[in-house]
Amino acid sequence: MADHDALPTAEQLQDLLLESPGFTEFLLELTAISASLLGGETPLLCAITVERDEGPSTVASSSEEARGLDERQYAFDDGPCLTALRQQHTVLISDLQSDEQWDWYARAVADEGIRTVLAVPIETDNGSRSALNCYSTRAGTFDPETVAAVEEHAASLSRILRLAIRVHPSEAYPEHLRSALQSRAIVDAAVSLIMVHNRCGREDAVKLLHLASRSSNRRLHDIAKDILQRASDIPVITPDGER
Repeated sequence: MADHDALPTAEQLQDLLLESPGFTEFLLELTAISASLLGGETPLLCAITVERDEGPSTVASSSEEARGLDERQYAFDDGPCLTALRQQHTVLISDLQSDEQWDWYARAVADEGIRTVLAVPIETDNGSRSALNCYSTRAGTFDPETVAAVEEHAASLSRILRLAIRVHPSEAYPEHLRSALQSRAIVDAAVSLIMVHNRCGREDAVKLLHLASRSSNRRLHDIAKDILQRASDIPVITPDGER
């Protein structure tokens, strides 16, 4: 890993915010800094995701490869970064090829050569949540020392990110994620139908929908769309993914 003593100072981050024309551009700079500081002999792909209650999410990636990996998570509305962001705890997948909990995600990114993922929440406020996501092609990249360094870096971004969120209002959804926002609305509608049909709570309905997506290896959006199109004959989704 790179020299972690080179974390940017508060003044440098403030200058970066002042010089950035918009919130997305600011996040892009932060991801570039993160990839440069945290990467070593094995380069890291980094991304930062910010979700706001009053508006769409903003995602910035250090490379096209990192952007593609993020889009896979949004297609399923699930993944290590979204889990770290929404549950506000660190998520480490030491080896995607042997991890049973995230085997569905490993299949989704199998063609990208990614072996390990580390997602760390960044503390924010004002109804927002954020996380730093790091990908590596080498298993074992994120040893305890490296995990601590990434968490330290994420903590160092908290203050300036909170300031940036206050300075910049919610922007138009990034073009490459516009379809993900539409998918989210469709998924929410399907979840409501599952709750009514199966007489269960929202959390159970979401779990059933995710299980169906993973077991069938279909996008969450596609299954939700099918459910809405057949609203007069809503299928029962079981924990085994049968419909």
